[in-house]
Amino acid sequence: QVQLVESGGGMVQPGGSLRLSCAASGSILSIYRMAWYRQAPGKQRDLVAAVTSGGSTHYADSVKGRFTISTNNAKNTTYLQMNSLKPEDTAVYYCNAVRVTTTPTQYWGQGTQVTVSS
Repeated sequence: QVQLVESGGGMVQPGGSLRLSCAASGSILSIYRMAWYRQAPGKQRDLVAAVTSGGSTHYADSVKGRFTISTNNAKNTTYLQMNSLKPEDTAVYYCNAVRVTTTPTQYWGQGTQVTVSS
């Protein structure tokens, strides 16, 4: 039972920056992985960045060197710092959590729109 709420989306010019936030609530102690996915119209939902409870990170090749995922455990919040944004970054960005009890379970936020345009 995990609830995720994204915020921070909006419109930005190419080359600009934006920071997304994901606030988690509920049964969060067993979460071992937080991630950001994105989905453009007519496209599949793809992994952008992920971080485990041990601190390991993973990034899609398309965002390496530009995006950074981080967490603030005291605030139960996960962030995605996006720099040097490109038009192809335009998508709905979704927060994702994996919780392990008897079996692994995934949770999704509602998504936040990011538009990169001049």
